[in-house]
Amino acid sequence: MTTYLVTRHPGARDWTQEEGMAVDLVVEHLDPALIEPGDRVVGSLPVNLAAEVCARGARYLHLSLELPRVWRGRELTAAIMRAHGARIEEFRVTRIP
Repeated sequence: MTTYLVTRHPGARDWTQEEGMAVDLVVEHLDPALIEPGDRVVGSLPVNLAAEVCARGARYLHLSLELPRVWRGRELTAAIMRAHGARIEEFRVTRIP
C-alpha cells in the first residue's frame, strides 16, 4: 500500500507533514496507471482522475480548504492553509457510463 501526495505546492507538502500524515511519494502529476488497490491518494484532483483512483480500488483523500477569492492563485503556507480550514476528506467518486 502506497500513499501518494499529489501537489506542486510546498505549503501543501509542509501542511501534510506538520499534520503527521505519512506519505510515501510526493508527485506533481498523478499517473493513474501506477495506482493499485489499497493505495491512498491525497490531493485536490480533477473529478475524472479521482474517479479513476477509486475505480482502481484506491482511496481518494481530498485536501479541502475554505479559501477566500483573494487567496486563490497564490502560494499558501501551511499556516495560511490551517487558518482557512485545511482538512482531509475522503470521497468515493464513480464515473457514470
